[in-house]
Amino acid sequence: MPGSVPAAGTCSRAGCSAAATWRIDWRNPRIHTGDRFKTWLACDEHVDYLRGFLEARSFPVEASAFDSAEAGT
Repeated sequence: MPGSVPAAGTCSRAGCSAAATWRIDWRNPRIHTGDRFKTWLACDEHVDYLRGFLEARSFPVEASAFDSAEAGT
């Protein structure tokens, strides 16, 4: 549903409700200092898409395995 908040531990790709298996930490260097990162979660199907979206904008990106225990699920 548009405007809805995704459940904890689900993929951040719009319209996807799959369980996250990847954590993508990124920042926009124009507005974030070096110690402030944002985090998106991704399923196996969308990790490359989301990482590529950020890399195309030259944002520093780091993807790592996501443990659902991190989200409290």
